[in-house]
Amino acid sequence: MRLFKTLLSRVLFGILALLFVSFVTFLADEMAPGDAATLIAGEKATAGTLARVRHEMGLDRPWPVRYVDFVVRAAQFDFGRSYTGTKEPVADVIRRNLPMTARIAVQAMLLAAFVGIALGTVAGVWNDRWPDRIALALSTLGVTIPNFVLAPVLVYLFALQLDILPVNWEVQRLAPDYYYLLLPVIILSLRPMATLTRLTRASVIDTMGQEYIRLAIAKGVPRPRLILVHALRNALVPVVTAFGTSFGFLLTGSFIVETAFTLPGLGRAGIEAIQKRDTPVIMATTLVAGTLFILVNLLVDLAMPLLDPRIRETPA
Repeated sequence: MRLFKTLLSRVLFGILALLFVSFVTFLADEMAPGDAATLIAGEKATAGTLARVRHEMGLDRPWPVRYVDFVVRAAQFDFGRSYTGTKEPVADVIRRNLPMTARIAVQAMLLAAFVGIALGTVAGVWNDRWPDRIALALSTLGVTIPNFVLAPVLVYLFALQLDILPVNWEVQRLAPDYYYLLLPVIILSLRPMATLTRLTRASVIDTMGQEYIRLAIAKGVPRPRLILVHALRNALVPVVTAFGTSFGFLLTGSFIVETAFTLPGLGRAGIEAIQKRDTPVIMATTLVAGTLFILVNLLVDLAMPLLDPRIRETPA
């Protein structure tokens, strides 16, 4: 019963969050100068032609009416049709581009979690010694340097100078996919990797100072078992809670990375839609990204009782 109440409250708050995000996105698009009809009709179009195009696209209706209409249709998983190109259903745009975004986000999260937790554990166990100082220096760089700076630097180094990795995704690929995705995944993972390193380090340092750890040392528990079984499992509790926010960064970072490497993903589709004032695609990509963020945080909340028995034993 307690788990059901928790899930229900998370779902309700998630729906409210999506409504808020959709409203802000729609309003920002509405307040921006110009519209899709102007781009389609051209700057030299007459007022009559522009009015006709706006009417055909439904842009002559008041924006609150258009927003409510979008929400009602989106609740039925109908995002309408794209304003540009072949005017294909937006659902097809999402279906075609979502797999790539999910692919690089999951791979980047796994890489960030593995390396970040490993470095953080080493830094926490050898606190104030050279492994700790190296891990702190690397994590500080990872936190402070943004993706739009890392991407051109690493592309210049590994693609242009060393010529060991490709610059862009290619339709006709001459090598396995991981060869083209390696650089984008690394770039995308560095920021959450640095964050997880610092959080794991702080948590391990705190856990190693607990009474039960000193008791385990007194009983002669082998050091590898002491670190991996007794210390790390409890130290991971606050780290796991950071996975949700880190995944949110991966989704927003994918907009930059996918555009830089011409990856056919949700982020690139969203950027192109913004440039073309393609409101249905903008709204859909924003909602899908928000939904993924909420679902990942929900999974994190469900995983917490498995790591911390105190959460399971807390009365409702």
